[in-house]
Amino acid sequence: MPVLRQRLIYGPILIAALIGAIWLDEWIQHATNGRLPGAILFPALLTVGILASFEVAQFFNRRGVQVSGVLCAGAMAIGFFASSLTPQDTPGLSGIAIVCTASLIVLASSLVYYARHQIATGVASATGATLFTFVYIGLMGGFLIVLRKEHSAWLVLGILLITKAYDIGAYFTGRAIGRHKMIPWLSPGKTWEGLAGGLVTSTLVGALAAEITTQLPGPITFGLELSWWQGAIAGLVFGIVGQLGDLAASLLKRDAGVKDSSSSLPGFGGVLDIVDSPILVAPAAYWLLRAFGAG
Repeated sequence: MPVLRQRLIYGPILIAALIGAIWLDEWIQHATNGRLPGAILFPALLTVGILASFEVAQFFNRRGVQVSGVLCAGAMAIGFFASSLTPQDTPGLSGIAIVCTASLIVLASSLVYYARHQIATGVASATGATLFTFVYIGLMGGFLIVLRKEHSAWLVLGILLITKAYDIGAYFTGRAIGRHKMIPWLSPGKTWEGLAGGLVTSTLVGALAAEITTQLPGPITFGLELSWWQGAIAGLVFGIVGQLGDLAASLLKRDAGVKDSSSSLPGFGGVLDIVDSPILVAPAAYWLLRAFGAG
């Protein structure tokens, strides 16, 4: 089945599942008087992160770095919890102390695990790969939960859709008029025309999303008001950062000698191929909303 057809079939299914999870997450929060924000998103994102961690571990294994997928997944989970566990949830604790302690746990456990056979060769590189997964998937992915705890689940959905709007705009613009390769040695299919089309799309979607926030039905609210120009800036930033996230994943795949992170999602590749943009956009969105005074 052609890739485009697969995306047109499975893409709406993934979007419907995401919207359903967002709705249920919001419903649970309201049903518990605001005590359980992220009740659905937290386990869902943790599961997605664990699956992506196994894919990252496979990249390193293909390059001869003997990394444990289970340990990488555990490191990701520790990073995810550390990133999500903000000081307001644990009075008296510093967020910096939490993240530094989590880093120490991952570092120490990795060194012990990879040196268990009393062989020093490859221990440093395998430990570095595990720490990479801790930061790349765990810490950055946890920002989505931080956003959820401070804002509506519908805002998280808006951030994800704006980010993916870039991908859609870039894909179809590149296929239609793409002529000039952007980084042929890294991602031969990407063009400057696609980049421009993607940025225009994400900027317009961001402006539109901000404009309609006050007109959404009562149960669906972003929990904040942004002007159209703030939405446009957000869309532009999410598009740029999302493209950087995609290129970072491409760098990993190119180094491993593979086109997709796996074949688990027809038409899209693997889990990492879906989340490579959002995991970089999430921290950018957090700080951008802070700059807009919405934090």
